[in-house]
Amino acid sequence: MAKVVENKAFGLAAKDNSGVLSPFHFSRRETGEKDVRLKVLFCGICHSDLHMIKNDWGVSIYPLVPGHEIVGEVTEVGAKVTKFKAGDKVGVGCLVGSCGSCDSCDEGLENYCPKLIQTYGFKYYDDTMTYGGYSDNMVCDEDFIIRIPENLPLDATAPLLCAGVTVYSPLKTHGLDKPGMHIGVVGLGGLGHVGVKFAKAMGTKVTVISTSESKRDEAINRLGADAFLVSRDPKQIKDAMGSMDGILDTVSATHPLLPLLGLLKQKGKLVMLGAPNKPLELPVLPLIFQRKMVTGSMIGGIKETQDMMDMAGKHNITADIELISADYVNTAMERLEKADVRYRFVIDVANTLKPNPSL
Repeated sequence: MAKVVENKAFGLAAKDNSGVLSPFHFSRRETGEKDVRLKVLFCGICHSDLHMIKNDWGVSIYPLVPGHEIVGEVTEVGAKVTKFKAGDKVGVGCLVGSCGSCDSCDEGLENYCPKLIQTYGFKYYDDTMTYGGYSDNMVCDEDFIIRIPENLPLDATAPLLCAGVTVYSPLKTHGLDKPGMHIGVVGLGGLGHVGVKFAKAMGTKVTVISTSESKRDEAINRLGADAFLVSRDPKQIKDAMGSMDGILDTVSATHPLLPLLGLLKQKGKLVMLGAPNKPLELPVLPLIFQRKMVTGSMIGGIKETQDMMDMAGKHNITADIELISADYVNTAMERLEKADVRYRFVIDVANTLKPNPSL
C-alpha cells in the first residue's frame, strides 16, 4: 500500500458549501508500485461537481477538490505498472478504486461496487481523502487509468470520461446499439449531445426530444439527429407513439414520464440518466400491458469506459466544449447552474492553473 509523503499539489477547492472555489495547496500520495502519476492537462466540469461543492446531496467533505473528467500526461509510473509509460496521454474518470472481489467487480462493473472509491471526496485505502482534477497533478492505480486515442483532441475528450460512458453504457447494456434501431434522447445538454453522437455512430436512428423548438436546428443540422420532437406538443408525441426501441432520458428536472413511455415500442426501454431532486411519478399500466421497462444507469465500469473511448477514437467522437481558464471556474459554475453552456466547460489546467494566491 502506498504511504503518504509530501508530494505537493495545487488546485481549486471548495472550503464550505458556499459554492465558491479558491486556491488550495495539498499533498498527493507518493507513486506506489502500481500507481501512475500524471500531469493534469484538462479537466471537464460535470454538473455533479456543482452539486458536490454546494453539498446538495449531503455527502460532501471539505476541503473538496472536484473534477472527474481528467486528461493528462504520464510523468511517472510505479515499479509494477505494465500498461503505461511516461509520456502517454491518459484519462481518469469517476472511479479510482473498488474492492475487486464483489460480483460487480467480477463483471467489470466497478461503478456498482459497494466499496467503490470515487475520484474526489472519498476515503482512499490509506484513509486519506481523494482529490479530483481541478489540480495540477494526479496519482491513480493503473487499473483505473484510461488510454486516450492519439487522434482525439485532449480538451474535447475530457468530458467523455463521465458523459461519454454514461450514455454509452446503457446503449450497450440494454442492446440498444443495433443498426436500424430507433433511439430517443431526452434533453440536449452535456449528456444528451454526446448521446446523439454515440447512438448515431452505432448506426441507429436518433430522435431528440426537447421542450424547446429552438433546439431543432442544432439537433438535426449540427449534431446529426434524424428527427426532433417537442415534448410539449401533443400532436408530435401522438404521431411518434410506439416507434422507439429505447430512450435515454438525460433530464435532471422534474418531468412527466407517461409521454415518454408512450413513445416506446412493446418491450421498449426508458433509461434514466438524469437525477431529479424530487421523485418522479411512474405510470405502471404501460409497463404491465406492453412489458415496457424503466431502468437507470450510472457511468460505467473501467472496461466499458475504455471500450467507449476506443469507439470515440474510431468515429472521432468528442464533446462540444467551451475551454476556460482556471480563474473563470466560479463564473462557469454560476453559468452551469443556469444551463448556460454549450455543452461542457473544460478547464485548461496545464496552461492556467498556477500556484498563485490571486486566483
